[in-house]
Formats: sequence, structure tokens, C-alpha cells
Amino acid sequence: MAYRVKEVADLVGVSVRTLHHYDEIGLLAPSSVSEAGYRLYTDRELERLQQILFFREIGFSLQEIGEILDSPDFDRKSALVAHQEILMQKKKRLEDIIATVKKTIESIEEGIEMSEKELFEGFDMTPLEEHKKKYSAEARAKYGDEVVEAAEKRTESYTKEDWAKITARQEANYAKIIAAMHNGPSDPQVQEAVADLRQTIIDYHYDCTLEIFRGLGDLYVADERFTANIDKYQPGLAAFLREAMHFYCDQLEKKS
Repeated sequence: MAYRVKEVADLVGVSVRTLHHYDEIGLLAPSSVSEAGYRLYTDRELERLQQILFFREIGFSLQEIGEILDSPDFDRKSALVAHQEILMQKKKRLEDIIATVKKTIESIEEGIEMSEKELFEGFDMTPLEEHKKKYSAEARAKYGDEVVEAAEKRTESYTKEDWAKITARQEANYAKIIAAMHNGPSDPQVQEAVADLRQTIIDYHYDCTLEIFRGLGDLYVADERFTANIDKYQPGLAAFLREAMHFYCDQLEKKS
């Protein structure tokens, strides 16, 4: 069955202008154009549009989406599994935030004062703080006091919004990696995401040398706490990340 651009826009809930833009940049071209000049889309284009919207939802740029979908190794089912994992994480966070909004409304209506902790449930950074304390001693032993103290001093001023940005960036990179896991650790998309994971550490935490980054990859597998936290996004992700991070470090060391 063929659909006109207006029909697709109404069905999906995007604007006609958006579909025209996707066509102009080569991201989603209609299967054909009628003699009357109507863009016509088939079920195949609708499936591609679904993937585009999934990838947009978890933070991919249009250029990145095009590169992923046009890859000869792209696997729709694997991508959908990756989407599901990431979206379930987002769902949990949104449910917590919605519950906080509801509780805040009720507190206003009933004149009940909320505790500081209750005000920010859903934005709770306690797990990150516990993570920081848990591994601080281990990091000091491995990398020295200077590196750890510099990182801790830098992060002390971070707000919940800052931590949310860091987490979102990390999750977007995890999503890219999960979507290309079937291609192996050396896949360009995987390596691009791994490079940004390291850059995130440099941007927000400390100077992550190749030695530290390689050691971090080892820790993802050696320490079950790390493994469990990472594998919640995709079973086997921690071990895969280790291999991808080692490959990344190996390639840079060869160039130096």
C-alpha cells in the first residue's frame, strides 16, 4: 500500500515539513513520486521511519541515524532490542519524576511540606554518590591521590542537571554501541562511541590517559558491581566494552 506524505504525517504524528526535510537530506526518501507529484511511501519506508524516530528518541543526530541505517550490517531486530533496553531505563526515570510531580502537587494542595529528598526523587544522584565513595579508595590505590582528588574537586560543584547531562551522554553512547555490537568491537560506530565515552570522562572528571581508560575497561569485567550496572543496558555489554576499549587504546598507541 502506498501513502501520501500527508497521510504518513498524520499517521505518525510528525509534520509534513519534517518528512520533506528527511527526503532532502537523503534520510527517508519516498519509494516513488506519482505523475501528479505526490511523494508515495510504502510499508518499507514506514519501517525505516520508525527506526529514525526510535534513534531520535534516545539522542542520535540525523547524520548518525543515516549512517547506521545505511550500513550494510544494520540489523533491524538487534536495533529494536537495543532501543527497548535504553527506553526501559528512560521509562523508569520518567516514572520516578512523574511520581515526584504528583507528590509535589499533593503537598501544595494539602499544605504538607516535603523533605529535600522527596523534592528531588527521580533526579536522585545518591547512586552516583555511593558509586563515587565506593570506588574512591580503589582509584587512589591504582592511580594515586592526585588524580582522584582532582576529579573529586571538579565534580563537587556539579548540579543534578549536570549529572543528568553526563548520564544522558553516557546512555546515548551505550545505545550506539549496543546497536552495532553484532559488528564487533572494531566497528567504526562502536569506536566512535567509545572515544566519546573517554571524552566524557575528560570533559567532566579527569584526564583519562590511555592507561587509565584501558584499566577502566578491565574493571568493567573484573568488578561485578561495574558489570551488573553496565549489563542492565544489554547483557554482555560490559565484556564487549572492555574489548572495544582495548581496541581503541591499541589503535591510538600504534599511532603514537
